[in-house]
Amino acid sequence: MKRIGVVGLALAFVGALAAAILDLGPAAVDLRVPVAANLAQSGVSHPVTAVLLNFRGYDTLLEIAVLLLALLAILAVDGEAGASRPRAGHPVLQSLARLAAPLMVVLAVYLLWAGAFRPGGAFQAGAVLAAAAVLLHLVGLVPAWRTPCLRLRFGLAAGFAVFFAVAAGLLAQGALLQYPAEAAGRLILLIEASLTVSLGLILAGLFLFLSRNEIDGP
Repeated sequence: MKRIGVVGLALAFVGALAAAILDLGPAAVDLRVPVAANLAQSGVSHPVTAVLLNFRGYDTLLEIAVLLLALLAILAVDGEAGASRPRAGHPVLQSLARLAAPLMVVLAVYLLWAGAFRPGGAFQAGAVLAAAAVLLHLVGLVPAWRTPCLRLRFGLAAGFAVFFAVAAGLLAQGALLQYPAEAAGRLILLIEASLTVSLGLILAGLFLFLSRNEIDGP
């Protein structure tokens, strides 16, 4: 009965949420006009990147913090684990993964570079890097992650730390993440490059740290 009650409440919540979304009227403010008007000062030429890393950069900063906290919560709840070794994998799959992983790294670099003027950026690049790590783990080339070493901890926190340092350094101008027009492009590139590494490690860690309690191959 409890299970049925929980399922019923969940369905009722989904229905209420769908009804609320469908009942939404037109947007009160069309943000496309102000974004286009200020795009030249954002440091990038793609409106989505301009919004995420410049006009509403504090939203993105908090999103990174949430992802990092989620990983820290997993580590805190799951505790420490012993040494790990790769699971047994099929040689053909391992060979294909060895070919695919470098291509995925190249794709991640391209997505990072392309984010300034077309869809792409740190989140997409980090997701591709994480997928490469997960792929190598699934075929038995990379073991599950145990207790994070010092270098891994630096890598996990680097993106948020760089983002926060830039935000703190710009507070002297009177607003959070209000980049000087002449330095906006360089600062956004610095933030996105560090976020790519950290997001790749965080997203991979959400899988690889949870996999450390699985039984490895013989």
